[in-house]
Amino acid sequence: MKYIQSSKNPVVKQWKKLLTKKERDLTRTYIIEGFHLVEEALKQEDTVLELILVEGIDLPQKWTVDSVSVTMVSDEVGKILADTETSQGIFAICRQREDEHDPDQAGTFMLLDGLQDPGNIGTIIRTADAAGIDMVVLGKGTVDPYNPKVLRSAQGSHFHIPIVRKELSETITALKERSIPVYGTALENGVEYTSISPQSSYALIVGNEGNGMSKELLKETDRNLYIPIYGKSESLNVAIAAGILLYHFKNGQ
Repeated sequence: MKYIQSSKNPVVKQWKKLLTKKERDLTRTYIIEGFHLVEEALKQEDTVLELILVEGIDLPQKWTVDSVSVTMVSDEVGKILADTETSQGIFAICRQREDEHDPDQAGTFMLLDGLQDPGNIGTIIRTADAAGIDMVVLGKGTVDPYNPKVLRSAQGSHFHIPIVRKELSETITALKERSIPVYGTALENGVEYTSISPQSSYALIVGNEGNGMSKELLKETDRNLYIPIYGKSESLNVAIAAGILLYHFKNGQ
């Protein structure tokens, strides 16, 4: 097992860069933190490239890590890598696997248009996973799915459900060619979601937290849905709205 003590070590500096989108995109890798996320990543073959342990932290005996490189680091290095207030002292470098996912093999889709809150994105990915969605597609302007806050909010669902970044207009065109209905979310010219029968194949789009879906995309959908508000709140949180709609459609499967 290798040991790195100094936070000035070039390897540590490279790991630290993975907290930035630029470096994640360049290397097609990302860093995760915490026992739960690392355990979920290890269940996926060829995903974990390296494990990083702060000295004094032990790997659970049930984990199989024979094929993974493990590096022990000092507490100083652990603090440099941590993106949480109270780090558990375990990290993993993982390989992005977006290119391995074929949209033509999927029948249900969750599309995200310009979402900016990492917590919302992670929660939607986690909810889509729980609802049995086949694929999550992140459109232009949506925060990077490998952002540390997105990863934490998704609670390991990145390793259960295909997540890709793709132009949504292009995605909608491809879905329509397969006769998969595409539903947007909007009050204007929308219909109450309960008026649409649950079904086994569909795509659902939710938009930016403040501005909603882009007008261009709203014109490309088959129908646009809204969830009625019965109290005095002006709107629902986008992740909550996505959950309501996903489970409505799930009833038809």
